[in-house]
Amino acid sequence: MKIFETHAHLNFKDFNKDREQLLKKCKASGIEYVINIGVDEKTSKNSIDLAKKYDFIYATVGYHPHDAKKFDEKIIRELAKHKKVVAIGEIGLDYYRNLSPKEIQIQVFKKQLEIALDLNLPVVIHDREAHEDCFDILNKYKIKKVVFHCFSGDEIFAEKVIDKGWFISFTGIITYKNSIMENIVRIVPENKFFVETDSPYLSPVPFRGKRNSPLNLRYIIEKISEVKQISPKKVADLSFNNAIDFFNIN
Repeated sequence: MKIFETHAHLNFKDFNKDREQLLKKCKASGIEYVINIGVDEKTSKNSIDLAKKYDFIYATVGYHPHDAKKFDEKIIRELAKHKKVVAIGEIGLDYYRNLSPKEIQIQVFKKQLEIALDLNLPVVIHDREAHEDCFDILNKYKIKKVVFHCFSGDEIFAEKVIDKGWFISFTGIITYKNSIMENIVRIVPENKFFVETDSPYLSPVPFRGKRNSPLNLRYIIEKISEVKQISPKKVADLSFNNAIDFFNIN
């Protein structure tokens, strides 16, 4: 079973003690590709460094809404030109924590969408309690390749995203008791979803509360398999092929 990890933060300090060992296990377990995600200048640079070291890892660069106050357009434009950078992200809006002022979040989100358009790169979206603003801004900029990472909307919002031809990505949250994500899994088309861990966060059941890693993708795949009533291999293959096309992996 070939697996594509579409969203991880393997350069974070949580993996400092066993990163190399873990990545060997990932490769041996059938994880063919990993997209390692930047959230600010430092992590974007580190993500590229990790991608340069491992042929099966690719990088994204961008400023998370939490870090919008620190945004440097020149740095992201330059980093995004690296051959192993496959998307701008994670970018977007977060009205739950509001660690950067709303106005700055919106301004920085728009600037990074302009970079994505200029460089013809997909965008990886962080959207927390900001669904309509995220949607309206993306729609205004006519972004074609969009994935809502760790999708957190309801069925109505999911339908809006799907109707635009955008993608929805599922994390370990779908394994949690009483998660409404099962309904989203049911309605998402087979050609419009990815699987991800968001490592080191959001470990699936039975590892909830512990450090997450790409090795736990199989629990997400198995849950989608159960809900959609298709084989785990088919779920993995669908997500894999969707991600190969979305991130333009040759």
